[in-house]
Amino acid sequence: MRTIVGCLGVLLAVHVVGFNEHITEIGLADLRGEMHMGHDESLWFTSIYEAFNIASMAFTPWFYVTFSLYRFSLFVTALMAMLAIPLPFMHDLTAVYVLRAVQGLSAGCLPPILMTVMLKYLPAPIRVFGVGGYAMSATFGPNLGGPLEALWFEHVGWQWLYWEVLPLAAVALGMIAYGLPRDPMNMARFRNFNWRGFLLGVPSIVCVVTVLYHGDRLDWFRSPLITHLTFWGGALFIGFLVHEWFHHSPFFRIQFWGNRNIAMSMITLVATLMICGLMAEIPSAYLMEIRGYRPVQAAPISLIVALPQLALLPLTAALCNIRRVDCRYILAFGMSCMALAAWLGSWLTPDWVRDNFYIIQILQAIGQPTVVIPVLMLATMALGPADGPLISGMVNMLKGMANAIAAALFAILLRRREQFHSAMLLERHGDNATSLQGFGNPIGGQLAGTSPDSAHVGRNTLEVFHTFLHEQSTVLALADIYVVIMWICIFFVVLTAILPGRVYPPSAPKPLPSAS
Repeated sequence: MRTIVGCLGVLLAVHVVGFNEHITEIGLADLRGEMHMGHDESLWFTSIYEAFNIASMAFTPWFYVTFSLYRFSLFVTALMAMLAIPLPFMHDLTAVYVLRAVQGLSAGCLPPILMTVMLKYLPAPIRVFGVGGYAMSATFGPNLGGPLEALWFEHVGWQWLYWEVLPLAAVALGMIAYGLPRDPMNMARFRNFNWRGFLLGVPSIVCVVTVLYHGDRLDWFRSPLITHLTFWGGALFIGFLVHEWFHHSPFFRIQFWGNRNIAMSMITLVATLMICGLMAEIPSAYLMEIRGYRPVQAAPISLIVALPQLALLPLTAALCNIRRVDCRYILAFGMSCMALAAWLGSWLTPDWVRDNFYIIQILQAIGQPTVVIPVLMLATMALGPADGPLISGMVNMLKGMANAIAAALFAILLRRREQFHSAMLLERHGDNATSLQGFGNPIGGQLAGTSPDSAHVGRNTLEVFHTFLHEQSTVLALADIYVVIMWICIFFVVLTAILPGRVYPPSAPKPLPSAS
């Protein structure tokens, strides 16, 4: 029971990290106003944190094995919380960026630790529930970020968008200090430290994540910065992978990709988290941009997905823990729910309000746990205890990279499809201008009494027309993203049927028969 308390402390710390990441990201517009940041500066504020967060995930297993899970967990949790204290008082952007980089570095260490403690310390009969607890970091925490941002900013104060980590981090530290076993340190491992892999891997991951977050804003390869980061980051990353393949003590074992289940689960995990990120982004983008909602008004959309996870995750884990149940069927069912939700979302119109998204969010709430838990089972149940550190860094790095890919994909699809629909609508309007003259000018007619200056009324009429045009093209672009998500889900339903082999949940070892 004491060890379980320690494991739950690590789980709480990971949720604190998720809240810190998503609350500051969702509340970026409010933080920008309070800290006097411009639009571009605020994007660097997010991307620097994410880049160092993802980079640290890949290399954490080596450090927690060296310093012990107990000491390393306490250190990174305390560091992440303490760095939140001065952030609201910082006025120099360089100092803010440095603090966010270090905070992201410490925060990224906790998800790999959670995966390891769940698989290492939990007894076999409940190990699948540990996998379900880890899955909460991908389903429960991100969807609770919006409601918490609304709570802190609207009712407490903008500084608590940073400080909200403090009380929960203190509780997590107490639980970790009480419960986790005190493994000895192994400082002799520094003699064989993979310095070359570390120096190749960290800058390459930082470069790749930066490209994903800023590529669309800077128009991709028309920007010298994006071109250089892509070339040098890609070259370093290829060198890192080649080096890890041949090194005797790698940070993660590339050879695992030869295992059919692991390859399938890695690809599906990235796709699932991308889908979850996109499907969480679309309703909030629509409600805030088209309908003008504040985060507090859009909070029920996220709560519909977040709160059921407290029941659905344990239920899914209990179902997957039955040896007669094949987790591949549960995975296909979850992907089908996500595909159905995306198909319903493809009917999006400018008349939708918050209530129209509820059915979509309910299907997503069912689909997320029934996809993530089977995927993690396929990746971890076929491995031995010694393989945990070699795969946890890889899984968590891909998990973080999926969020960056989802952000880049959303920006690309929204901009390109919005421009396409805007051009098509303007072309259709121009082609049919003569036939539309019989309907008069309803916008000009409504604005005619607002000013005696006809030129001023004409400019206002044109501005209102382009506002309606932008609204329609944005809605059509968001509907197109739903269609893309639907086909991705259908593809993975088919892939689930043909690629992975079956895995069984772990069970307690059977006692040997007595000699008598």
